[in-house]
Amino acid sequence: MSGLTTTLATAVGIYLLLALFMFGCQRSFLYFPDKSEPDIEGAGVVGMKEVRLESEPGLEIAHWYRPPAAEDGPVLVVFHGNAGHIGHRVPKYRPLLDAGIGVFLAEYRGYGGNPGKPDETGLTADARAVMEYLAEEGIAGERTILYGESLGGGPAVKMAVEFEVAGLVLESPFTSIGDVAQSHYWYLPARWLVLDKWDNAEQIAGLEAPLLILHGERDRVVPIRFGRDLLERAPEPKRAVFVPGADHNGLFNRPEVVAAVIAFVRERVPALPRSD
Repeated sequence: MSGLTTTLATAVGIYLLLALFMFGCQRSFLYFPDKSEPDIEGAGVVGMKEVRLESEPGLEIAHWYRPPAAEDGPVLVVFHGNAGHIGHRVPKYRPLLDAGIGVFLAEYRGYGGNPGKPDETGLTADARAVMEYLAEEGIAGERTILYGESLGGGPAVKMAVEFEVAGLVLESPFTSIGDVAQSHYWYLPARWLVLDKWDNAEQIAGLEAPLLILHGERDRVVPIRFGRDLLERAPEPKRAVFVPGADHNGLFNRPEVVAAVIAFVRERVPALPRSD
């Protein structure tokens, strides 16, 4: 075997080993749970309570919920992104809580002290248990708005298609995990290797609720082209707030983004008490 052939064979072998490693470890790259149990008392939100729901036999997940100020007010169901746990989201959504909006912080298996390991099938079951709980509590779909942060857009889109809801908000959304993976790992056939596809582009066609997309133009984790593509694929009514200079993690720090979300909720569920 010539030196060139040996070099090529070695390079191919290394490439295949890399692809095999990435395939085997992909869920550890996709999900970054904080497994510690969050402190609901330390969150400092009066009226916030823990809700424990069984996603499947023998698997109970702890979520947090504070009802709306008005009896018939809106409930924003938050499906958070791939890192941390629900306790980290309280400061982010405090402006909405202060506005009287009910906030249900949906948690996932493997996050925040909950049992199980995250994957698409499991997180979908966790999200479905939340939607079924709200229905059992008499919170009608016309009062429910779903909010998906980045990866949380996957379960949010699925639930918005499966259940009647008043609206859907997607923050830094993607078309599919395969598309995002391919953009980051361009040197691998990443699109064909993903196990948890979270194919929002396919799901969004079945959306009947109004859609609001929020995306930072300098997002390097989920580039804005994916948000624009998803917006184009979605049926009407739909609109977007694309924020110049905003990145992936700082988007909700922008006052115009918070104002857009509150305005969307007020439009969709007029029972929200106004402070102006």
